[in-house]
Amino acid sequence: MTREFSVVIEKDEDGYFVASVPTLRGCHTQAKSLDVLMKRVKEAIELCLEVEEPVPTEFVGVQRIAVNA
Repeated sequence: MTREFSVVIEKDEDGYFVASVPTLRGCHTQAKSLDVLMKRVKEAIELCLEVEEPVPTEFVGVQRIAVNA
């Protein structure tokens, strides 16, 4: 069975790409390149699915908000 998951990808201050899967608690990984990151996140999802079921969520989008700091 094939399942699809939304993955949030950010780049940290050290230049690593960091991926997290919102529907799977604790499902995160990182890598120096996007190619490696995608392989690792797929593996992380498969491992997370061995111990938990996804929490149903619906990805809505990303918004940027400006605040005075």
